[in-house]
Amino acid sequence: MEITFTTPALLFPAITFLMLVYGNRFLALSNLIRSLHDRYNKEEESRPSIIRQIKNLRTRLTMIRLMQALAVFSFLICLICMYVIFRNHQSYAYLLFAISMVCLMTSMVISILEIQISTRALEHELSDMEDELGNSNVIVDYLKTTFDKEH
Repeated sequence: MEITFTTPALLFPAITFLMLVYGNRFLALSNLIRSLHDRYNKEEESRPSIIRQIKNLRTRLTMIRLMQALAVFSFLICLICMYVIFRNHQSYAYLLFAISMVCLMTSMVISILEIQISTRALEHELSDMEDELGNSNVIVDYLKTTFDKEH
């Protein structure tokens, strides 16, 4: 099997889409960090909760940075692979294309892990609210009634 220009080019839309998604995650996270910073400066009684959230956000921020770097690296390797194909070095093209795919897959695995961390943090926030409300089904009931009203 021979690698042509279209082989690495197939990854371009996927990589650019992932970079857009990762950028949106980064923007959402940066907005959350800014709002937490404001809350931290204004509300002394909620500082312990905010500190827990900050630790979580720092981990997620590091993961998003790594996801973005791997996606960009994958894109660059695809471009180099296309140049190597142009120069008729098929064995190097195979290697570069494989490296690019591994970088892209690693980026996506880290993305899954980051989503899990984010979900756990949201579940923790929900449990805090449910504890204050005294009933673990209040939020679920609210969502059901809201959904039923819309349909």
